[in-house]
Amino acid sequence: METPTALVAGVVLTFFGSALLLWCAVELRLRHRLRRHGVPATARVVADRDAFGEHRVDTYGELDSAPLLSVPTGPDHSVLTRPRGHTPLRRPAWLTPGTAVQVRYDARRPNRVVLAAGSAGSAVPGDALWLLLGTSALAAGLSLLGEVLAR
Repeated sequence: METPTALVAGVVLTFFGSALLLWCAVELRLRHRLRRHGVPATARVVADRDAFGEHRVDTYGELDSAPLLSVPTGPDHSVLTRPRGHTPLRRPAWLTPGTAVQVRYDARRPNRVVLAAGSAGSAVPGDALWLLLGTSALAAGLSLLGEVLAR
């Protein structure tokens, strides 16, 4: 690989890998803190709307895989939000509209919501995938930079 190309590719991959690993660490810490110290609540899964504002049934699995939740944050107030860390390819069948799920939310920022440990499927495979991608990009970028500097 030419020196300028290797240098640019190394910088881009190093930056991308570092940013992805930083994002993963911040997201994992936030979810962990919410699960330990968040306010427990029972949220209701709400039907998604399509581009025209109509409620739709997710027949073909094209809606967002993270369900839209209505979280009660006070006696007369609720917030519509999606839980953090829930990124399967398809929405699980148990998260149909109208279903009640246990969540924990941040009292200062109620739009930060995670599914409670009993309600959540394992987020470990998705987290491992993002960590592997970030580590691989960082390693590739550093090896390219090392090759350029060794010349």
